[in-house]
Amino acid sequence: MKVFHYTIETQKEINETIKMLEESLKKEGFGILWEFSVTEKLQEKGFDFPIPFVILEVCNPQEAVRVLSENLLAGYLLPCKIVVYKENETTKIGMPKPTMLISMINHEELKNLAEDIEKRLISCIDECR
Repeated sequence: MKVFHYTIETQKEINETIKMLEESLKKEGFGILWEFSVTEKLQEKGFDFPIPFVILEVCNPQEAVRVLSENLLAGYLLPCKIVVYKENETTKIGMPKPTMLISMINHEELKNLAEDIEKRLISCIDECR
């Protein structure tokens, strides 16, 4: 059975982890387009959600052009998401695997691009341990 996500654990705090992740992503040509604190938004809306949970939308413009040039439907899967959250006393960093998402589009070249992007994003995440 294939797992749809890649997730690791670290003992670093969330803000430190996000800062490290941003630097790691830059080395691979990815930038953080948007940082969304689910916790803050839910609390702002009056819901009690005490778990630190941040969604990062990340993009490498060169890769986005390559993916979209192959098949515009792939745009439904962009940008890539990386999530940083606290579970118990451990910070977790994870993402849905691009290969799993792109498998919904039956396209061989997209599969190859997704494999490359996935390896690079996993490398970025692993640097944050």
